[in-house]
Amino acid sequence: MTELFPSRLPDLGPAQPHLSARAAGWLRHIYRKATTTDDWSEDGIPASWWDQKSQEPLLSFPRFDLSESSYAIGVMADQTPAWREVYAEILDGLVERHITYWAAVDWLTQFGHDPRRAHYPQQWIDDYIPERLVGAYDTPGWVANGIAPHGLQPDPIGADGNLFFKGWLNLIQSMHAYVTGEDKWGNPFLVAGVGRTRFEWTQHRMVDLLASQWTEHPLGPHCENTKIWPYCLSAAGLGLKLYDSIFDQSSHSVFDRWLAETKQRFYSIDDTTGCLKGVVFYHDPVIDHTQWQPPLGALPVCFYLAPQEPVFAEYLYHAAVSSLGWNDPKKPIVAGPEPRRLAVAMTVAREFGDEITTRRLTAFAEENFEPKFFGDGEFGFWFGLGEQWPRGQLSACAMVSEVGGPGAWVKLFRQPDLAKFSEPTVEGVDYPALGIVQAYNDPDTGVLHVGTYAGDSARVGQDTTFRVSRLPDSARVTVRCDGAQFHHWRVVGPDEIAMESTIGTHVFEIVTGRVGSRAPWQPPTPRHATGPTPGRTPGAGPDRPVATTRTPHLVVAQAPTPECC
Repeated sequence: MTELFPSRLPDLGPAQPHLSARAAGWLRHIYRKATTTDDWSEDGIPASWWDQKSQEPLLSFPRFDLSESSYAIGVMADQTPAWREVYAEILDGLVERHITYWAAVDWLTQFGHDPRRAHYPQQWIDDYIPERLVGAYDTPGWVANGIAPHGLQPDPIGADGNLFFKGWLNLIQSMHAYVTGEDKWGNPFLVAGVGRTRFEWTQHRMVDLLASQWTEHPLGPHCENTKIWPYCLSAAGLGLKLYDSIFDQSSHSVFDRWLAETKQRFYSIDDTTGCLKGVVFYHDPVIDHTQWQPPLGALPVCFYLAPQEPVFAEYLYHAAVSSLGWNDPKKPIVAGPEPRRLAVAMTVAREFGDEITTRRLTAFAEENFEPKFFGDGEFGFWFGLGEQWPRGQLSACAMVSEVGGPGAWVKLFRQPDLAKFSEPTVEGVDYPALGIVQAYNDPDTGVLHVGTYAGDSARVGQDTTFRVSRLPDSARVTVRCDGAQFHHWRVVGPDEIAMESTIGTHVFEIVTGRVGSRAPWQPPTPRHATGPTPGRTPGAGPDRPVATTRTPHLVVAQAPTPECC
């Protein structure tokens, strides 16, 4: 049935927003990953489909699979704005894992200087290490918790360094708020710390700390101890931008000041030609060293920069793809051993309307990224690695270009759809047995369009139900299904109806009467919790760990105290 999966989907016109077969397949796969119980505690190990292999030593940690997986979710939620519950459940699973031991495993185990640094592979030395410090300097990817100037800091959020941990966590939490309209992560949560400790935080306190640290360090807080990465800071800035859009705040101003401060310092531009000559990989203010990389290194940065500073991001993008000839039909595509940059470039090329590069990179990906359906309608990119599952981080990066059209990534952050929270909404879907590929309200006609398919091939034709809520007047609703009048629904409240259908391919037109301009949305007020200053939770310690709560998809346990510095 796998190869026949696209035929299960309804035939929808290209002008109507909907999920493609690949997007629906990727959603099914990420849903399974996020909702299947696994153990990210000190005593466990994440399931094998969570990627902790890609791009060693920089990103070979499972939390990067969490953050990368969230991007396509946000774009897909904009494709089906009237059905969002599945995205909320997935993002909950991602956030729940991002506050565990395995999400912060580098900060909780990489103490002091890297004992391997005298024996790094030559490629690491060439790309990452200052020439004068070979054998005596830690590679990027080693966080070095405990070294000067900060010393050992047991809290991965409260630490002076570890910017990338809290920056990406806020981005995923903000994505959750964007999908749900709820301030769930404004409630206190516990994050795993060194030596079985747990630290209490809220998203809003974390954002306040991030903005404060950024204000104190105009060149940017340390991502790892002593290293400032434009890549991580750009991602953190994107999280602040989405956070501000949802909660009507102004934390993103620290990013604007940082970019203005670093445009001349972190990007080498020829004064005569205006051409980009190089991009900073990282800057170490402790030893005053700047590690440069060629223009291609701008690609991961401009992916995050595009929604924040699109003009500068487009300049970086064109410089990067031109440096390798990816935009030149006369030159072959050369991707190198690490496909992440090309996967990211596919999205950015589409965002900026670069049709030539988009076609070239997409054709290369079709031939080399091994796209395929598997299981009962799941989809991913396998990259010829011969592994059991699609490679998580790389597949997630490649999928962003698959799930939305030109401008979809930028629009998510610059023109977020907040009116959806007051419009008719599909809820209570028996996913993944019943899949949804279309759910949007047409303000001109007052029709809610819903397209369904059989997500579970074994349950085709079985009875199922779902609800439509936030209706102006449920008593005045009419419904058509597959072009004919449909009467198998009932009123269950003044603003809600229940639909009775079968699992399979159907197209519903629900006349809701919601016509005209979209209503404004009142953002939730951030709950700035009062209580102890962030730090060691009262009563916690090696012998008295804070009690933790079992989440639906995680096994939470305690572990022995690790040896530190």
